[in-house]
Amino acid sequence: MVELLSAEGLISLLTLTFLEIVLGIDNIVFISIVSGRLPVSQQSKARNIGITLALIVRILLLLGVNWIIGLRAPIFTIQEFTLSYRDLILVIGGLFLLAKSTSEMHAKLEGKHEDRDVKVLTFRSAIIQIVLLDLVFSLDSILTAVGLVENLAIIIIAIVISLGVMLIFSKKISSFINNHPTMKLLAISFLLMIGMVLVMEGLHVHVPKGYIYFSMAFALGVEILNMKIRKKAAKRI
Repeated sequence: MVELLSAEGLISLLTLTFLEIVLGIDNIVFISIVSGRLPVSQQSKARNIGITLALIVRILLLLGVNWIIGLRAPIFTIQEFTLSYRDLILVIGGLFLLAKSTSEMHAKLEGKHEDRDVKVLTFRSAIIQIVLLDLVFSLDSILTAVGLVENLAIIIIAIVISLGVMLIFSKKISSFINNHPTMKLLAISFLLMIGMVLVMEGLHVHVPKGYIYFSMAFALGVEILNMKIRKKAAKRI
């Protein structure tokens, strides 16, 4: 507790909390898209359960941090290329995200599932998908946190705060994505990119996260400007 209340501890907490929020963007976008395929009455419940499970998964993984670090140990080697359990999880998670994003984009472009009264995804299926991706995103998040901060209490508090922020804004983000068709396509495109990055990371091709988040922020900014231009044009008609 003394370390937490020190200047260094508070700076570490603020830095890690901000980083966890940024890393959680991928998760909240996926949760928003998956919950958007449920009946309206179940969407909020799915988002809340998904984020709560993300919190539980991350804390459990954090308590077993030595096991997580052990996942980096090579399980087999081909010449100079090694593959660990962590690499396999990232590749499988990335491929799942690519398949899911491609399916969502196909459904959107083909005009399917537009009737929100039709149950196109079961609640159980949605939660299972969210938990599986929570696990993949949590591994990246926990390894990053442990690499930056050694104090377990600071990491847990940062994770709780960041997921609390996600819980507060998840409904607004989901509504914004699902109510704007072009924004939803953009969000799906983000997930495609993130899925590819996960596969590349699993194959030991490092992609700086800063480039990813900058491109996402730039594309989002351009789309928001386009939305404002379309809105002004519609008022003139």
